[in-house]
Amino acid sequence: MSTVTDAAPVAAPAHPFGQSVRDSLVVARRNLIRMSRIPEMVIFGLIQPIMFVVLFSYVFGGSMQIGGSTSSTDYRNFLMAGIFAQTVTFATAGSGAGIADDMHKGLIDRFRSLPMARGAVLTGRTLADLVQTALTLCVLAAVALLVGWRVGSNGDTNAGKVLAAFGLLLLLGYAFTWIGALIGLSVRTPEAATSGGLVWLFPVTFISNAFVDSGNMTPWLRHIAEWNPFSATVQACRELFANPGRSASDAWPMQHPVWASLIYSVLIILIFRTLAVRKYRSAAA
Repeated sequence: MSTVTDAAPVAAPAHPFGQSVRDSLVVARRNLIRMSRIPEMVIFGLIQPIMFVVLFSYVFGGSMQIGGSTSSTDYRNFLMAGIFAQTVTFATAGSGAGIADDMHKGLIDRFRSLPMARGAVLTGRTLADLVQTALTLCVLAAVALLVGWRVGSNGDTNAGKVLAAFGLLLLLGYAFTWIGALIGLSVRTPEAATSGGLVWLFPVTFISNAFVDSGNMTPWLRHIAEWNPFSATVQACRELFANPGRSASDAWPMQHPVWASLIYSVLIILIFRTLAVRKYRSAAA
């Protein structure tokens, strides 16, 4: 006598993209919980940009010329877009150090042993860093308002444009965290990742229009500053905030800064995410 049994249905494999999204969100949640349990990470991340706001506003504010004006208020309004952009890009060092620390402790190896999307570990980490950057940016904007920064100080703006400016800042910060991720995967210690993340950030942020008018630079340096992706985002924010500092340059990024900022940020994400995930996979092989 034979019996017929119904085989249990085999679950269909998850869609690769859907699985990658779920895994990335799980890793992001893990990193956010870790950040909440180490509040000094967030606190120290807030202190540096606040110091930059106060020092640049009151120490250099009275000695800088913006459009022929030496008013400290004009310079403060000119400065804030640069400080915002510097803050989101400096998160790169923390992202790289965090990934390097996870590798050093063997956590990345444990993730590799799990049935999860390869790029999810890095994507989750960068998304968690983006949340922390957004929090820092909110606090920094509040401090900027306290020291006298105002949107619409050089023209008309609206809430949509202001939100678009902060969106461009977060997109730039997210793009730069992928550079930090690649650095974190390429070095052996968190200390090396921190140093490697900062050594190139200083020339990127200072050879730009963030703190001074690039039109006053020597010609060869001015061309570098005008085509700097960092400068494009700073200029886009000034236009959207309607703050002083409209560029007289005929360089395409300065004439179309919003589009230039979007294009630069998307290209950086595509290039460095590809390189970082490839590095992660090769290290896992």
